[in-house]
Amino acid sequence: MSRRAERLFQIVQIINGRRLTTAAYLAGRLEVSERTIYRDINALSLSGVPVIGEAGQGYQLLPGYLLSPLMFSSDEVESLIAALRMVKTWSGNALARSADSAGEKLLAALSPDKRQVAEQSAIMVPDLSASPQVKRHFDLLHPAIRMRQTVQMAYQDKRGVHSARRVNPLGLTFWGKIWLLVAWCETRDDYRCFDLERCSEMVLTQVHFSSHPQHSLAHFIQLQRQQTTPFSAS
Repeated sequence: MSRRAERLFQIVQIINGRRLTTAAYLAGRLEVSERTIYRDINALSLSGVPVIGEAGQGYQLLPGYLLSPLMFSSDEVESLIAALRMVKTWSGNALARSADSAGEKLLAALSPDKRQVAEQSAIMVPDLSASPQVKRHFDLLHPAIRMRQTVQMAYQDKRGVHSARRVNPLGLTFWGKIWLLVAWCETRDDYRCFDLERCSEMVLTQVHFSSHPQHSLAHFIQLQRQQTTPFSAS
């Protein structure tokens, strides 16, 4: 969903059930200008949403108008179900439980016909049998990335050489049958990708690293786009 489409949906949600909502209030809630709100209200009216009222006085939805909280097409429903199945099968245990919970909420909110689409989806996700160790590493790294928490670990590279690494985790990427950790390696003072299968003795430190434009996932991706060969685990 685009940013504007999301904002239009939010406008309808905000004014739904309220007696009168001013453009100034909407602009403040959505952190945009009042002129943007006026354009959005006009777009909603042209699309058939019965917004009544006028600039300077306020807006409300025509009484009796019902807006479905989830307006997904059948293809959109299947794409969400496929994504949830991928997360449940290929990620860590914590995220898998969250995918189960999200799926239950999605099914509960869908209309009967769209629920049938979701339940009968033929898009399957094979279990690639990620080891319990990889799942544990994923569960440790996922919140560490969000919290910018430095990780200490032992690693065996593709040549079989063992080393101790202190890394700032930046992202996780699924690369075929393996999960790679993209990180700034303090030990090597450079970006490195680590195959979670070859990581061991992984522990969180009490150190939190700061955001840095030259030590970031966005910068790493920018550098990779300049390379002729794709990145791989060290």
